Amino acid sequence: MGIDDYGGGQGPQPDVLVVTTNDVPGYRVREVLGEVFGLTVRSRHLGSQIGAGLKSMVGGELRGLTKTLVETRNQAMERLVEQARARGANGVLAFRFDVTAAADVGTEVCAYGTAVVIEPAHME
Repeated sequence: MGIDDYGGGQGPQPDVLVVTTNDVPGYRVREVLGEVFGLTVRSRHLGSQIGAGLKSMVGGELRGLTKTLVETRNQAMERLVEQARARGANGVLAFRFDVTAAADVGTEVCAYGTAVVIEPAHME
């Protein structure tokens, strides 16, 4: 498995910039459009549960579960970006993930932040 299997985030020059900070250096917020989120719930796969149980007895990384969580977070982030874009945003500030167990049948991943319209600070 390569590094792409265990990472996420945006590619170069996205049309909707997503950052974990409250501002973007060199830009000013022209308009705050409000909270946006992307949500997905993944069920637990029986095979991965058994494999994870066995692996937990001997120790080590649960690679299958790690890969699944990365895919799930990426999907939630894509949905967040789609919602921001649909509302006319070109940025999302204060981006975060929230991960919780969903009624013992899966994992809920929510990506959330504040949709904004940003512009270079030197523009009036």
